[in-house]
Amino acid sequence: MKKYSTILLLILLAGFTLAQPYPFQDITLPDEQRLDNLISLMTLEEKIDNLSSRPAGAPRLGVKGTKIVEGLHGLAYSGPANWAVKGEGEAPTTTFPQAIGLAQMWDPELQEQIAAWEAYEARFLAQNRNYGKAGLIVLAPNADLGRDVRWGRTEECYGEDAYLASVLTTAYVKGLQGPHPRYWRTASLMKHFLANSNENNRFTNSSDFDERLWREYYAYAFYKGVTEGGSRAFMAAYNKHNGVPCHVHPMLKEITVAEWGQNGIICTDGGGMRLLVIGHRYFPDFPEATAACIKAGINMFLDNYKTDLQAAMEKGLLTEDDIDLAVRGPLRVLLKLGLLDNNRNNPYAYIGLADTIRPWSKPAAMELARKATRKSIVLLKNESLLPLKKEALRSIAVIGPSAGLVVSDWYAGAPPYRVSALDGIRNAAGAGESVRFAASNKADSAVIAARESDIAIVCIGNHPLSYGLGWGQNHVASDGREEVDRQAISLEQEDLVKLVVAANPNTVLVLVSSFPYAIPWSKENVPAILHITQSSQELGNGLADILFGAESPAGRLVQTWPASIDQLPPILDYDIRNGRTYMYSRHEPLFPFGHGLAYTSFEYSGLQTSQPGIKDGEVVEVALNVKNTGDFDSDEVIQLYVRFPASKVERPAKALKGFKRVHIPAGESRAVTIPLMAEDLKYWDAEQQAFVLEKGPVELLIGASSEDIRLRGGIEVYVY
Repeated sequence: MKKYSTILLLILLAGFTLAQPYPFQDITLPDEQRLDNLISLMTLEEKIDNLSSRPAGAPRLGVKGTKIVEGLHGLAYSGPANWAVKGEGEAPTTTFPQAIGLAQMWDPELQEQIAAWEAYEARFLAQNRNYGKAGLIVLAPNADLGRDVRWGRTEECYGEDAYLASVLTTAYVKGLQGPHPRYWRTASLMKHFLANSNENNRFTNSSDFDERLWREYYAYAFYKGVTEGGSRAFMAAYNKHNGVPCHVHPMLKEITVAEWGQNGIICTDGGGMRLLVIGHRYFPDFPEATAACIKAGINMFLDNYKTDLQAAMEKGLLTEDDIDLAVRGPLRVLLKLGLLDNNRNNPYAYIGLADTIRPWSKPAAMELARKATRKSIVLLKNESLLPLKKEALRSIAVIGPSAGLVVSDWYAGAPPYRVSALDGIRNAAGAGESVRFAASNKADSAVIAARESDIAIVCIGNHPLSYGLGWGQNHVASDGREEVDRQAISLEQEDLVKLVVAANPNTVLVLVSSFPYAIPWSKENVPAILHITQSSQELGNGLADILFGAESPAGRLVQTWPASIDQLPPILDYDIRNGRTYMYSRHEPLFPFGHGLAYTSFEYSGLQTSQPGIKDGEVVEVALNVKNTGDFDSDEVIQLYVRFPASKVERPAKALKGFKRVHIPAGESRAVTIPLMAEDLKYWDAEQQAFVLEKGPVELLIGASSEDIRLRGGIEVYVY
């Protein structure tokens, strides 16, 4: 049997060396010449078919098609909320913590590994004959910024800081696309361009701010995703920017194409073209809206567009030359995916053919998900209660509605298994420990379980799908998801915590949530608080690893946690300088940006810089020593912030410009070096239409969070 399998594989692989009769299949020709030839051979109907979210390729010419697929924290092979076309969603995929949780790892290398695994699974599902045609265009990462914790889609982003989001976006793009010089594993399609961080009224509202914020903040992660990550695809946002809908905004061509070099896909959001008429009321009819999208740079429609596009051509609003220009972008992406040729040197073409073991079933997938979960957990508070010592415990009460659940959010796939917090704690508990469970305090069950146990672990938070309510509805005011923002940031379930703490002071609060909460009572009265995000298939095991001390927590917050909702400006105020984010807030937060504790302590010393000043194009190495002064091996996340005390333009109170996650055994020291690039010290000068370096002093702030600054130094910026 093995002999025949080998023969079959050789036959399949031989297909990659078949004669290639068309110039576009000749990989020795320049890409643009190949695209010229392909487009010249395609019919108008074929070109129009490749402006779809399922670009069809050109089967009669041997060009394979593909489709889009979600992939924010694992491949959503069956689409958002698993609503796949029957027969196409019959596979689980490895599911990691939500994107906001991945950001809390502060680990670009691990971020890239996770994206690479996801891309591997996409290739496997697309190319293994036992599965339907999975997409190779992955809608990830979400490069929008979480400037307001009420945003219903906070779970999808990398937090409130543009620098951090840019680093993590770039890493995720690189992981999805891979290191090969010619071919991509998958294509990374970032979303949503631009400034889409409110859900209510998103089909009509305008996100308004000036050019400096456009360049320095809202567009920055997209900019780096294109110019450093190599993404050649993004999705336009539903909202307007400064009064012009993003789907037809000049910024698409004038900046992303002309300046950044974006030459692949710019797609609508779902139904976005039609909303230009029925939502924004920006155009009188769909043919005009379709033509305007094409003219603005849109070349993929997540919409019913064909009839309207044909009508636009009949009215003379578009020509076939316009279609030729538009279709070039999607075809360029198909070229990079290797779908225009059969090159045996494409390393990604063999996935699912040469290796037929389902990747989500491999131990490596399970361990990667568990590792990501562990590293994403943030210890918000600890008064010597954690880690739990098994030998000192006879009984544990696990309490709360989130304890027995692992809930897939709207953009998660179907995991191969789910380990809840309750499951993980039971797995980790010793044979002599009794684990009691109470989902609520019905009939005083939570209070009784807490009172009769040595320790109580309360798991509360949001439900990513609002317990199955209809689209645009929240189960409680503090919930949020796509198309509905949070109306509160206090946690209704905190009343359960109060009852449990009264019954047993040895209580650990585990917030299983997609976003921050204002929990001042718990911060004051609960001895230990952890935050873990939703949806990881290894949620429970990763949590138990931290609770029982298999690893020290070292996750860090990527958003400021407000003490109350009145600390937040109006949600539609997009000028962050009006008191938003750690950079401009005028309030003392509940927990600051970058905050996170460990089971040990660290001492920072010996700050030095490789040179006293910096010029354009240079890099200064910022070096220090970090010593683990406790008795627990742990990672530490060292954060570098800067201030511009003599700046002649408005600058943030402080801004993150570098970080490094480092593992340091107990009692040992590590020399840590963080590069500070001159490029990251620039601001956007609207008059010069360029990022410029400003002469003068720069204060360096090194610490364990935006508020916990341990060392200070400085350099001088020289401008000639």
